[in-house]
Amino acid sequence: MAEILVVEDDPEMGALVERGLVGEGHTVTVVTDGVAALVAAAAQSFDAAAIDVMLPEMTGFEVCRRLRETGQDFPVILVTARDAVDDRVFGLDAGADDYLTKPFAIAELNARIRAQLRRRSAGAVTVVQVGAVRLDTVTVRATVAGRDLPLSVKEFSLLRFLAQGTPETRTRAEVLREVWGSAEHFDPTIVDQYVSYVRRKLQASGADVAIRTVRGVGYALDVVPVP
Repeated sequence: MAEILVVEDDPEMGALVERGLVGEGHTVTVVTDGVAALVAAAAQSFDAAAIDVMLPEMTGFEVCRRLRETGQDFPVILVTARDAVDDRVFGLDAGADDYLTKPFAIAELNARIRAQLRRRSAGAVTVVQVGAVRLDTVTVRATVAGRDLPLSVKEFSLLRFLAQGTPETRTRAEVLREVWGSAEHFDPTIVDQYVSYVRRKLQASGADVAIRTVRGVGYALDVVPVP
């Protein structure tokens, strides 16, 4: 079904994950460190990756960041025993699409991979534009009237989801499911935090769009007059 990269330094865990993914019909490449992961990603195309955070020499956070820097945009699920909010935020800022905490059931990992692949397939529209804000989903580049709007991968995904729904209101649960991969495993306040980041960047850029809070519901993207 899909080509999956697994980065896990524990041989037993790597073999367990490989069996579970192969049983789902996927083709799996298992490597045990970050350097090998980057080499594998440069040599072949993957549809998704599950990367352990606690790797020798190079953390999973760094692997994810370097993948994004080299233009690798396949979904990345970070796997770790560290469940602090700061760790999850750090991983998402590094470009991860989801975060799975150990111990976990292989069925849950399979479900998360399916969800990421569905979202990737559904996101076939390559350009989304609202007002002067243009989002290129292929290059993951945002511009305002042709000027670059610097966004992290997660900020870009949030703005894209709101833009695709304009003028509808997106609930926090919808944002969590679409942008973070799960409404059950993340604190809803992380949505508010990222909305604040994107708002500040939109305002600083002079964009003619703004994120509006719908009290008790969620957020919507509006085109607004520029002073």
